[in-house]
Amino acid sequence: MSDGTEPAAFDAADDIDDAAAAIRDGALVVYPTETVYGLAADATDPDAVAQVFEAKGRPRDNPVSLAVPDVDTALDYVDPTDREERFMREFLPGPVTVVVQRRESVPDALTAGSPRVGVRVPDHLVALALLEAVAPLTATSANLSGNPSATAVDELDAISGTAAVVLDGGETGGTGSTVVDVDAGTIHRRGAEADAVERWLEEH
Repeated sequence: MSDGTEPAAFDAADDIDDAAAAIRDGALVVYPTETVYGLAADATDPDAVAQVFEAKGRPRDNPVSLAVPDVDTALDYVDPTDREERFMREFLPGPVTVVVQRRESVPDALTAGSPRVGVRVPDHLVALALLEAVAPLTATSANLSGNPSATAVDELDAISGTAAVVLDGGETGGTGSTVVDVDAGTIHRRGAEADAVERWLEEH
């Protein structure tokens, strides 16, 4: 997280390199964010994305978001309106998922065929280090569908056994991201910073 709560002993160079290599090989990685632990795969690889759905037992018609290290990188994969981009630059990085128009490089497997996709820029040092090494990644909680989200490595359920690498970033914030469609002015899921998101939508 941006407040520097990661354990000092975290060996970023080795662990991030191992995780990035696993993702490039098509494998899954568990990684921390400022909200909950996430399950990462190459978001542009339909086969890797399919592994995420299979590992979670998630219905294929329930889209998964993508994570990137910054808004500029996001623009390689999505095509936001001017208003949406202003919102993204206001709230990202942070615990907010912004639903915007996707580009052709984002596969149907990720969005269940929808022309729009959720975008996350986690405000967490470990997550950002991983995303600087390899992006975009899937942004979905590292748990079996229907199970509680994990806020620490020792809370991970059986899904951790499907990951090639588990990055331990200590305890996370615990409150899921707020999911917002800025164009529609709709908050699909209230989570962290929901009140601030709502105020921005009203004022802009």
